Amino acid sequence: MKTEIKTILEEVRDGIISVDDALLKIKTKPFDDIGFAKVDLHRSTRQGTPEVIYGAGKTPRQIIGIIRSMTENGQSRVLITRLSKESMDVIEKEIDASFYPEAGIGIVGGIPEPDGIGRIVVATGGTSDIPVAEEAALTAECFGNEVTRLYDVGVAGLHRLLSHAEEIMSASVLIAIAGMEGALASVIGGLADCPVIAVPTSVGYGASFGGLSALLSMLNSCASGTAVVNIDNGFGAGFLASRINHMEIKK
Repeated sequence: MKTEIKTILEEVRDGIISVDDALLKIKTKPFDDIGFAKVDLHRSTRQGTPEVIYGAGKTPRQIIGIIRSMTENGQSRVLITRLSKESMDVIEKEIDASFYPEAGIGIVGGIPEPDGIGRIVVATGGTSDIPVAEEAALTAECFGNEVTRLYDVGVAGLHRLLSHAEEIMSASVLIAIAGMEGALASVIGGLADCPVIAVPTSVGYGASFGGLSALLSMLNSCASGTAVVNIDNGFGAGFLASRINHMEIKK
């Protein structure tokens, strides 16, 4: 994935901007101190993707302030995770944003056209896992990825998953999201030739221990090429999948 500095240098090479203009862009302040937050303006330069707002625990006014800092400093798209409807009701009075209540996600600037190298497939064991899956899918889409959703394809009815063998085997990255015993990740990992990101969810009865059972099962998977993120961390899975799907050879 191109960093901002690399893009600036290419623009200098191609005569689009002058050396002085390029220097001014690179020297722009690295963060904006707005009192209750220090907004990281160089995140996309260092990591290839801009800072994301974690909405839980922040007031609507704080979220509005951070969004304004980002957009006023040139960030065209802002992703807000773990956002409540109550906060969104306040935010949308001042900020033009889309809200996805099932995922608890807000997006300023819309979803871009995909520019990844392939497709990300997001699969869930059951319908109850969809909120976490939507957090993953929308995060990936916000960062420019084509996403295919395969919901309710858990191992209790394995034929449901196998009916999507073509989508699974043609994916660049797979995200397997499941609660209960978390077996979906191992099954998908045994079918695919691409990286698999497993997401344990807190869905399940008492002995699932709020997702701990699924987490341990996924960590102990015998399917090679499977990595695991934290319980209910759809954002982390979607972000990592996007990074994998935008990898380029570094010379």
